[in-house]
Order: sequence, then structure tokens, then C-alpha cells
Amino acid sequence: MSSTHLVDGHTLTLLRNGEEYFPRLIAAIDAAVKSIFLETYIFAADTSGRMVSAALQRAAKRGVAVHLLMDGFGSANFPHEWIDELRAAGVGVLWFRPEIARFSLRRHRLRRLHRKLAIVDERIAFVGGINIIDDVPGGQIKLPRLDYAVEVQGHAAGRINATMQRLWALVSWTNFRRKQRRKNGKLHPAHAVDLREKVIFLQRDNLRHRRDIEHAYLAAIGGAQHEIIIANAYFLPGLRLRRALLDAVQRGVRVVLLLQGKVEYRLQHYATLALYDELLGAGVEINEYHASYLHAKVAVVDGYWATVGSSNIDPFSLWLGREANLVVRDGGFAESLRASLLHEMSSAASPVKYSAWRVQSLWKRLLLRASYSIARLLTGVIGYARGGDDV
Repeated sequence: MSSTHLVDGHTLTLLRNGEEYFPRLIAAIDAAVKSIFLETYIFAADTSGRMVSAALQRAAKRGVAVHLLMDGFGSANFPHEWIDELRAAGVGVLWFRPEIARFSLRRHRLRRLHRKLAIVDERIAFVGGINIIDDVPGGQIKLPRLDYAVEVQGHAAGRINATMQRLWALVSWTNFRRKQRRKNGKLHPAHAVDLREKVIFLQRDNLRHRRDIEHAYLAAIGGAQHEIIIANAYFLPGLRLRRALLDAVQRGVRVVLLLQGKVEYRLQHYATLALYDELLGAGVEINEYHASYLHAKVAVVDGYWATVGSSNIDPFSLWLGREANLVVRDGGFAESLRASLLHEMSSAASPVKYSAWRVQSLWKRLLLRASYSIARLLTGVIGYARGGDDV
């Protein structure tokens, strides 16, 4: 499915799933001559993880400066012997908030590095939702989880490079207290977002860009005239986003959601289901993905505006996680993503009919309402953690 588009001086290649993503990523790593930065939430000790790890080691051994940043919770099971191999080859390995108190709800534990980014030689970047993990979840699920990424060449890649170098410097300083890292321009400033551009790199952090991704969604939904398609793995929008979607339906816009059909995390899943009455009743179309797990975080508006990235539409992504999305305003790119989503909905998803949904047993209604209430309570509990810090 991969498709390449020339947009405002950029070369953008839309990639579906790891089967298209990993060969492109590894090829770029193998061609690197100067530097590599890779960030991931999950780095699994599986076949895909081994291939990426081997490529990073090959690059480091030939003199490329290789930097690997993993989240301390998502990659908590990354083997110590793999770390030793990477460091022995010359790969720099750092952890974003190493996991210590696994069951603590302390503020810092909830701030995770959820973005999935790579930059090679400061010119070839990858943005999306794909972790370093095998496509097929395993067990009874035999098909790959649905996800997307974009390979980016152009000036947006330079912004991604600056963003990744900045976080590497911050984590280095935090982990090792190397204050000299902050001197003499070592710490690249966060870039300003210009929404007039056709290719925009957006991040969500805990300083200057805390609501950039949410605002981009609100602006696109608010300006929609014909159609909104959103595919999101963990969909629990706040009141502003829900109202924006319902307002769009009221002004005649077709709103289509592709959501998780399989139960992966029960509380999140049932909390999302609690929104079905309101959404379906207003005319929102909901399709549940059943072929495998849905991991995508993408959207297309009016066949022209599109976003691909790591940010779910839920409180943890929009309030706490470090996230990264690419926004593209181009008909060709948007139509490629739209065609892929429509294909998935027709071949691997089931529409939810409002007439059938309304016939729910009392116990299920109570379960969904309780799940939503608990999720809202947790949102309130973590709300105090919305204050800024630099890492």
C-alpha cells in the first residue's frame, strides 16, 4: 500500500504496518553516514526488535553516532543483555523516566514517552504510531495490528531532528546531571508551529506545545465541510472534541469513526463504549475493527487534511504523554490514507447500528457507565499532573 507524494518540497511516503515500515527504517539506518536518533515507547525483544537492534549496532560499528531513547514503562521488559550488546557496539542508550514504582500514581510516572520517531542523517525522518514490535500480536490473533507511519524528507525532517536532539539532551542532563549540555546552543529550541504550511510536525510536550495536537484536531473538525474520518486505538475524547464532532454532524458533515473492536484494555474499551449512545444517536458512524488490534492514530478531513502520528484521542495522550503527529494538507496524500481506511472498514471492520446498540441489557449499561465514571475519576486524579516540567 505504501505511496509516495511530493508536497511543498517534501517527499512523503505513507507506510501501513510494520511490514512496510521496518524495511524502510532499516534501509535508512543501513545507509546512515552521520547520525541516527530513534525514540520508541515499546522496544520488544522479538524478531522485529532484533532486526532493528542489529541495524543500529551495524551503524554504530561503522562510526555513525547512534542514539536510542526508550520509555521506561513501555520498554521495561527490554533485556539487559540487549542493552549490553547495543552499548558495546557504541550505541548510546537512554531511558525516559525509568520505571521504579510500577503501581504508583505519582505525577512523573504518568508522563510517558509515547511518540515513535526516527531521524537519520538529519534528513530522513519517520513519524507514526508503530512501535518496535512484531506486527502480529500473537496468541489467537493471526493478523497484524493496523497502524501507520510516514517517511519524511524535507524541511520538516530538520524540525524533527531538532526536537529529538533537544529531548536527548534533556534526558541526558536529567539522567547524568551534565549541566554543560545546556550551554552554548547544545539545547535546540522548540520550533514554532506555522499552521499555514502544508506539512507540519506537531508535538505534545509539557511546556510550549501542551495542546498543539488537540488544537489541530479541533481546527480541522471545526472547518470540515463534507467528511471526517478518524481511526483511533483509544478513543475517549473530552467534552470539547465531542462537541466539535457533534456540531460537525449537525451542519451536515459525515463523521466516521474506526475504533477498537477487540478488548485490549478493558477499562478503556468499556469507557469508550459508554459514548456510543451519544455518538450514534447524533448520527456519527462507528465501525469496530475486528481483524486484529487497531493501533492507528490517524484522521482525514474533507479528503485534503490528514494526520498520522502517535497521539490517541484520550486524556493520557492529550494531557500527559509526549506525542508526535505529522499534519499534511494535500489531496493526494489524504486520499491515499482515506482509501486505506475505507478498505479496512469494508474488509476488516463491522458497522455498529444504533437500533441494535440501543438493545443493551441493564447489567451491560451499568458496566459501561461504571467504566466511564472510573475513567473520568482517574482523569480527575491525574489532572493535577498537567503542570509543566521539562522532561
